Amino acid sequence: MESVRKVEKVAKKRSAAVFEEGADECAAGNEVQSMLEKFGADINKAMQVKQKHLECLTKNHMTGSQHKLEHLWSNYHGQRKKTTQQFSQRVSTAFQQWEAEAHRTEEQEEKLSNLFRQQQKVLQQARVAQNQKLKVVRELYDQFVKNMEEMEKSQNEFLQAAQEELKREMATLQKKLLMEAQQQEMATVRKSLQTMFF
Repeated sequence: MESVRKVEKVAKKRSAAVFEEGADECAAGNEVQSMLEKFGADINKAMQVKQKHLECLTKNHMTGSQHKLEHLWSNYHGQRKKTTQQFSQRVSTAFQQWEAEAHRTEEQEEKLSNLFRQQQKVLQQARVAQNQKLKVVRELYDQFVKNMEEMEKSQNEFLQAAQEELKREMATLQKKLLMEAQQQEMATVRKSLQTMFF
């Protein structure tokens, strides 16, 4: 742009010089014509230079714009790729964590299920053992009641037999005492009779 301005300044200076010379030498028509043609050529040359400079600026602008677009596209593509990779990595990490949590949950469920089955088995065994012990206690109680009934029956029978034996012994003792009393009375009577008669 600066070179175009310089060319324009040069062209203006030259045109001013030509007009001055034309004013001084009005008679030289051919020279003026030549100078006009030269001036026109200079203008054309300046226009060409300006046009080339404009084309160069346009080309540089287009090249810069293309570089900028390529740079923007590269940045966009790189950012998109980075974002996609980060998203994929996060999704992969989250999915792995989810799988690990699901695996741990399954393991915990399996452990709880096994523990529940074990506890259920232990409770069943304890219930069976308690039922067996309760059965033994019932049998012992029934045997105790039976023994007590038999003992009471045997005791009653023994008491009845003892009472009967005591009754027999008392009857025998009464007979014996009665006989001894009779015998003693008889002896006393005999002794009295003997004393009376002898």
